[in-house]
Amino acid sequence: MNPIPVNTPLLSGNELKYLTECIETGWISSEGPFISKFEANFSSYVDRKFGIAVSNGSAALDIAIKALNIGSGDEVIMPTFTIISPAQSVVTAGAIPVLIDCELESWNMDVSQIEAKITSKTKAILVVHIYGLPVDMDPILDLCKKHKLFLIEDAAEMHGQTYKDQKCGSFGDISIFSFYPNKHITTGEGGMLVCNDENLAERCKKLRNLAFEPNGRRFVHEEIGWNYRMTNMQAALGLAQLEKIDFHIQRKREIGLKYLNGLKNIQGFSLPVSKKDFAENIYWIFGLVAESEELMLQTVEKLTENKIGTRPFFWCMHEQPVFLKMGLFKNESYPNAEKIARNGFYVPSGLGLKDEEIDRVIEVLKS
Repeated sequence: MNPIPVNTPLLSGNELKYLTECIETGWISSEGPFISKFEANFSSYVDRKFGIAVSNGSAALDIAIKALNIGSGDEVIMPTFTIISPAQSVVTAGAIPVLIDCELESWNMDVSQIEAKITSKTKAILVVHIYGLPVDMDPILDLCKKHKLFLIEDAAEMHGQTYKDQKCGSFGDISIFSFYPNKHITTGEGGMLVCNDENLAERCKKLRNLAFEPNGRRFVHEEIGWNYRMTNMQAALGLAQLEKIDFHIQRKREIGLKYLNGLKNIQGFSLPVSKKDFAENIYWIFGLVAESEELMLQTVEKLTENKIGTRPFFWCMHEQPVFLKMGLFKNESYPNAEKIARNGFYVPSGLGLKDEEIDRVIEVLKS
């Protein structure tokens, strides 16, 4: 019985050709022609004017926060149910995350709760599209306009997804993507900021490159930045992956629908929502939420015994020990997020997953 990893990337295009070109030409570092080509092609794909390639999605969030001059005492409204990266970027900038519970159905932040959390200190709303469906963006866009707030859009998991036929990643004052191996486009590690403001794009480019002054003496710095550059080899991978994005999206939806059909009568679990009024699920991962934490743990144990990989859902920000030690989120509770964080997990759903492997996962789950 062969193991089924929780994620298997698909490298079936020009990846080897482009990487070979990097090696043969010697352009392997953070300089080289594939970087600007990947930035231009990817930003065009998501309907933005500018793309800034970086070392990973978390780096992109760090840069986005600083580029918008969000800092000490500023409040940023964001979901509690997400990976730690957005909250970490807010906190390390000296700002304060203000949390929103999620919807039980879509697992995304409940936008109806946002306006009550806006104060005179609120500087931005940080949207994180979760697991396959986008956040309902129209109400958020209205709130940002009404209260003059920045919109930061974390579309790390949403390559190719749309909201009302508009690409995710095209809504924020600044938006970010991740290219980790489990994403629809991978560069191994890597990320991208996209925006339409040329000055903002230039600021992001400066911050990713140790804040070198564009017209000053080299190695003389006026501010702190990061070495968050992407390599030419990573960009070569990304460009090859982008060429196959339509197939990748089609395959992800095939995987999701095969799981849905195979598990439609399963007892004790809720399955992903296939669509909302504004979007069809892209199934970045295929997640299940058990009726109890005990059932979730038993099921994961059974899958592990059968050499089937799983991952738990994200843990809530208001229950992260590192933030509680800082005195954040004292006595805060978000029941929807707590339920899905405790009871949710996902099964193999990478692009390299074979149909017979999906059948085996379904068989074990139904047993």
